[in-house]
Amino acid sequence: MNQALPRQLLAPRHWPAWLGIGLFAILAWLPWRTRRWLGKQLGKLFYTYHAKRRKVVQINLHLCFPDLAETQREQLAQQHFQEYAHALLDYSLLFFRSRRWLYQRCRIQGQEHIDNAIAAGQNIILQAAHSVWLEFAGAALGQHYRMVGFYKPLPNPVADWLVARSRWRDADVLMTRADGMMKLVRVLEPGRLVFFMPDEDHGLKNSVFTPFFNIPKATLTTPARLTKLGKAASIPVMAYFNADDGCYEIVLQPAMPDFPGNDEQDNAARVNAELEHLIRRGIHQYMWTLKLFRTRPAREAKLY
Repeated sequence: MNQALPRQLLAPRHWPAWLGIGLFAILAWLPWRTRRWLGKQLGKLFYTYHAKRRKVVQINLHLCFPDLAETQREQLAQQHFQEYAHALLDYSLLFFRSRRWLYQRCRIQGQEHIDNAIAAGQNIILQAAHSVWLEFAGAALGQHYRMVGFYKPLPNPVADWLVARSRWRDADVLMTRADGMMKLVRVLEPGRLVFFMPDEDHGLKNSVFTPFFNIPKATLTTPARLTKLGKAASIPVMAYFNADDGCYEIVLQPAMPDFPGNDEQDNAARVNAELEHLIRRGIHQYMWTLKLFRTRPAREAKLY
C-alpha cells in the first residue's frame, strides 16, 4: 500500500489535528518512566471523572473476582485505568519511533509454538486476550512473521492516515470486520499470522453462553469455525507491560490440542478458559472497560 501522506491532508482545516499529533509525537521521545508517570496521573483523572467507564470496570471486577475484598477490587480498578492511560501514551511509539528501536524493547515468550505450527504446515490463528497493550503484540510479532492486520476507519482523516500507516508497518494484509470470515480464511497460509479477539460480546448471533470467570457470557463460536475452516492451529496470546524494565512482553500459550471438537459449547468454553489463564497473569492490564457481559441469558437482568 502507498503510505505517502495525501496532499489534501495538509489543507488548513486539518492543521488543528496536526498540532495535536505533533504534541502527541513528543511523548515518543520521553523516557519510559516519564510516560508511565504521566499515564498514572492521567489514569487517576479517568478513574475520577469517567463515571460510566468506571462503573463498567467495577461491575466486571465484582462479577469476575467475587472473592476479593471490595478494597482490593477498587485498587485493581484504579490500577487498570492507570495502565490503560499509560498504554494510550505509549501508542506514540507505534506511530513515531522506528520498528528497529521498538523491537529492542519487546520480548516474546513461547515463540516456539508458532514456529512448530509453521513447521507442521499449519495456518495460525492467535486467540488474543484484549489487553490494553494488544497493539504491541502485533508490532513485536511483525518482526518475525507476516501478519493479517485489522483496521477500523476513523472519522478524522489525519488520525485515520496515521493509524493505517502504523498498521501497514506490521501487516501485509489489512482487513475490516465487514470483510467477513470467508475472506479471512482465503488469506490464511503458513507463516502468516491472524489475530482474532474472541472475548468481546457481539450479541447472540454466532454465540453461545459459556462461563467466563464463572459468569455465563455470550461467547463467539467463530474462533472454532475459523480454526476448522482454515485448518489452523489456535494459539492463545496476551501482551503485557513489564514495569520493572519498561519492556513489552508477548506471551504465547501452546496451540490448543484437538481444537475444535464437535461441541460448540465446549469449544467456546475452552477458549474462555485459555484467556482467563492469561488474564490472571496481569489482571489490571486486561481491558475491563469492555461490556463483557452485556448480553444476558433469557430472563436475566441487564448488568450495565
